[in-house]
Amino acid sequence: MKLSGKTVVVTGGGNGIGRELTLQLVQRGARVAAVDISEAGLAETLRLIGDNASRVSTHVANITDRETVEALPQAVIAAHGQVDGLINCAGIIQPFVKVNELEYSAIERVMNVNFWGVMYMTKTFLPLLLERPSAHILNVSSMGGFLPVPGQSIYGASKAAVKLLTEALHSELMDTNVSVTVVFPGAIATDISKNSGLDAPTASEAAESDAPKFKMTMPSDAARMMLDGMERDAYRVTVGKDSTMMDRLSRLMPERAAALIYKQMKSLLDG
Repeated sequence: MKLSGKTVVVTGGGNGIGRELTLQLVQRGARVAAVDISEAGLAETLRLIGDNASRVSTHVANITDRETVEALPQAVIAAHGQVDGLINCAGIIQPFVKVNELEYSAIERVMNVNFWGVMYMTKTFLPLLLERPSAHILNVSSMGGFLPVPGQSIYGASKAAVKLLTEALHSELMDTNVSVTVVFPGAIATDISKNSGLDAPTASEAAESDAPKFKMTMPSDAARMMLDGMERDAYRVTVGKDSTMMDRLSRLMPERAAALIYKQMKSLLDG
């Protein structure tokens, strides 16, 4: 789906990749409904857009609240008159501990944001997308959604759920006007730990362990790859050399891939 002239809803639009997606969508001629739980984050995104701010509406919303999500289409239609695309980018990580040490409250929080948030947004906006001549859903999974990352097991499980949900949506919508893409980012230079309300290790800290090193992908580059994939109706997009390599390795030698990630994470788990 070509983005120029389209209206796209983006969750997580107040920071990180979601903010970059919002900025670059505007640059490609799209209108954006940016959704985030942080009013301050959305205000900063709007400030960065500058002269094109009229092309963006901001919507403070908790995507884990179904009633709140179900009220969003009316607000987006009021602002833009249509909805052509949905990018489910918002997500959080868990405390960097093993499952045995993880509280149920943390497990539920991660699943609520990463899976149920995607589900609520998709179920709510899909009927509107089906009415458009051309539409698109892009869901952000993770490299941790196709191979195990010790210390982020529940995060990975939530992103694996997003992976399979998105692939199933692609199949269900194959004969419709709605294209579907799943994205697998690797290590991205964002503040996801801070935005998750945690003191968990960052991607850069993880990269300092004794495993093979990969250069982290900048949010602007990640957003560009994702939007390029959206415009060509890609089935799947891996973001970063780490994700691309581990995607291949995990399919060819899954146990070796798991051992490689364990080596990278072990020093962080051991504290």
